[in-house]
Amino acid sequence: MIRFICIVIFVILFLIVTIPVLIVERILHRFNPHASDISSLRIVQWAFKVILRITGVKTTVIGEENVPDEPVLFIGNHRSYFDILLTYSRCKRVTGYIAKKEMERYLTLTSWMKRLHCLFLDRKNPKEGLKTILQAIDDIKNGISICVFPEGTRNRGEELSMLPFRDGALKIATKTGCAVIPISMNNTAEIFENHLPKIRKTHVVIEYGKPVYPDQLDKDTKKHIGDYIENIIRETIHKNAELV
Repeated sequence: MIRFICIVIFVILFLIVTIPVLIVERILHRFNPHASDISSLRIVQWAFKVILRITGVKTTVIGEENVPDEPVLFIGNHRSYFDILLTYSRCKRVTGYIAKKEMERYLTLTSWMKRLHCLFLDRKNPKEGLKTILQAIDDIKNGISICVFPEGTRNRGEELSMLPFRDGALKIATKTGCAVIPISMNNTAEIFENHLPKIRKTHVVIEYGKPVYPDQLDKDTKKHIGDYIENIIRETIHKNAELV
C-alpha cells in the first residue's frame, strides 16, 4: 500500500509542478518542433522510470534490437495500466499511443499526452474512430511511431489469454507500409491489477518481435494481418511464461 501512496503523490506533484514546463514546451514547439517533441518524450520517460522504480518491478527485455530506427507501428497485448509505462519508457523515437477518449477528462495529463502525439479513440463512434486512424497514418508518414493495444481494453482474463484483436489499428501499417513490431508482455497485471489497490514488486517479461512489413506478406496473410500479429504475440507470451 505504501508503494501505491508514493506513486499517487508523485503523479500529483508531477502534474502540478510541470504545468510551467508545458507552457515552455509549447513555446519551444513553435520554433523547433522536433526539439520540443524529444524534450517532452524524455521528461515523461523520466517520470515513468521513477514510477517503475517505486513499484520495484524487475524487467526482462528481449529483442529490443529488432526495433528499426524508423517510424513503426507497435502492437501489444494489454493486461495492465503499467503496460504503457513499461513500453513508453523504452521508446527511442517520438511515439504516440492511441488511448480511449475518456482519458481526455484529465486536463493536465491530457496536455502531456497531446504533447506526446497521443491520439484519443472514440470507441462508440466509428466515424470519429476512422479520423483517429487517419491521423495515426499521417503521424507515421511524418516520422512518428504509433503504439496500439488492439484488444481494445485491458484483458482481465487468465494470464496467458488474449482478447480478439480489432483489425482497424492494423490499417495504420497496411496504408503506410511501415513495420509492425509485436510487443509481447508477461505478468504485468501482477504489478497492480491482480491485487488492487496494492502494488507488488514482481518480475515482468517484454519481448519485441522481429519487424513485420505488410508489403512483404503474401496477399492472404496481409488481408488478415491482425490475426497474424495476434498469433505471434500469443505464441510469444506462452513461450516466455516460464521466464516469469
